[in-house]
Amino acid sequence: MTFTDKHIVETYSGLIDGLSSTNKKKLIEKLTKSLKVGNKTIENRLFKSFCALSSKKTAEEIIKDIKSNRKFKNKDIQL
Repeated sequence: MTFTDKHIVETYSGLIDGLSSTNKKKLIEKLTKSLKVGNKTIENRLFKSFCALSSKKTAEEIIKDIKSNRKFKNKDIQL
């Protein structure tokens, strides 16, 4: 465990000390569930949190698709 990891654990431990017994049990349940989650699910959550695309297309192809699918309306604005 690195120094940073130890510091993070100690910091969270200090925060947990102030929780009620019920909240500590809920936290333990969530931590236990998070250990059971596979790496792929964690990776998917990370991509979703940043709106990342998982595509085989190059950036240029994606840009071309976006530009080709644009629809503009010509509308006169009366002032």
